[in-house]
Amino acid sequence: MSSLNRRQFLQKSGTGVMAATATGGLWNHLLYAGGNGTGSTTLFESKFGVARESMQKILQIALSKGGDFSELFFEYRIANLVRMEEGIIKDSSERISLGVGIRVLNGEQTGYGYTNDLSFEKMKQSALTAAAIASSGKTMKIANLSEVTRDHKMYDLINPVHELELTSKIDAIERAHDAALKYDSRIQKVQVRLSDEIRFVTIVNSEGLLISDARPQVRLMVNATAEDKGELSTSSWANDGGRVGMNFYKDKTHPEELGKRAAEEAILLLSAVNAQAGEQPVVLGKDQSGVMIHEAVGHPLEADSNRKKESIMWDKMHQMVANPIVTIYDDPTIPFMRGTHAIDDEGTFTQKKMLIEKGKLVGFLQDRLSARLMGDEPDGHGRRENYQCIPIPRMANTVLERGDSNPDDIIGSVKKGFYAKTYQGGMVQPSGKFTFSVNMGYLIEDGKLTQPIKNATLIGTNVQILNEVEMIGNDMGFFLGTCGKDGQSAPCTAGTPTLKIRSMTVGGQA
Repeated sequence: MSSLNRRQFLQKSGTGVMAATATGGLWNHLLYAGGNGTGSTTLFESKFGVARESMQKILQIALSKGGDFSELFFEYRIANLVRMEEGIIKDSSERISLGVGIRVLNGEQTGYGYTNDLSFEKMKQSALTAAAIASSGKTMKIANLSEVTRDHKMYDLINPVHELELTSKIDAIERAHDAALKYDSRIQKVQVRLSDEIRFVTIVNSEGLLISDARPQVRLMVNATAEDKGELSTSSWANDGGRVGMNFYKDKTHPEELGKRAAEEAILLLSAVNAQAGEQPVVLGKDQSGVMIHEAVGHPLEADSNRKKESIMWDKMHQMVANPIVTIYDDPTIPFMRGTHAIDDEGTFTQKKMLIEKGKLVGFLQDRLSARLMGDEPDGHGRRENYQCIPIPRMANTVLERGDSNPDDIIGSVKKGFYAKTYQGGMVQPSGKFTFSVNMGYLIEDGKLTQPIKNATLIGTNVQILNEVEMIGNDMGFFLGTCGKDGQSAPCTAGTPTLKIRSMTVGGQA
């Protein structure tokens, strides 16, 4: 591997599996050289022919038209997917990408160029493309590059999934599949997906920053469909994973558990009745209701929509926007979570960011551009899907803080209402209005969960609902998702305890 240069790597990258085999030693060295901290760029420079001197020259070229900040975002990624359906492995795939994105800031404007060819000339062309955003002719001098590292224990790099033989992945998939299929004879169809990736990034900028990170990611998902007397019902996706290795599915969540969870929901939905429409008390269960916190509260608190005055929250800083029992934060540093990252995609150290504290709006999620325009500081929430995309402020692990109520007492406080357990999806508008489709819930009668419910929607506005929160549980559950925004996707997690909404619109049958 020591003789593999950048050009050879690019040639091999076009051959799929060959590329993964050829580059394994290099990237394993990068992963493990620094323990569980951010990786060293030494091998990146030597193996791919992008020395610090070249980086500095490209940064300077990017500022040649008058920009005030330039940045290089190098990325190497291996992403795998194995899918089982109808009792057979339907397909498996491996995608490998390598490239650099070059950004120039000029006040409020952003110029961007990218290339998958790391030769100096191709990077120079991309830098000039990005530089075209400015035209003052005044050139800023870049700072000398100084490498920064961050020691952390946010990722589990033991027994990484991307290194496993396909047979090991298929074994985990089959165990989940068989557990779901054998749960009940009425289970007719099971789908299982195992996705994993390793992503290595190096970020350098005109202020002298040089930093790297190596990020694992894995997710096992199971979906089941049941049939009885012509009636069909399908579960939501039971899933678990994060910045972990394969030991996660031995020590924490077994594939069989995910299979049984999906099958159980599909069977329960066979006896579910349609939701009754109207205003009523609603209890949100802990396991998946984090999606509501993510969509209805998190997105309106991302800085870009607030500096553009597009969010309902833009003029409410330091005002009460929720019941005083509500505290919400975003924390990318929670170990091993799907949304966790040690540095963001601008090289900023991540940190816990308080958003709503005891009902008061106290912060927005910032990237570099929004922070400079709003007079704030970047807080590690500038994220991008890949090297072809500009960074934008995004959530990571968004959490509604635990309360002091027993979950059983929360349900027991409701005479008649609705309990939301799993979801199909949702949407929120800049005005704060949202709609969420509930895959399965329960009728609450006299403080107990009774009849399973299907075909329900939850409708409201975020500020209204935040003020309608009456009780918050002392438990906690997490929703694993992939968030879409401005055409980009990013892995995320959202956590919430069991909580009670005093009154909320439930859509269903009138």
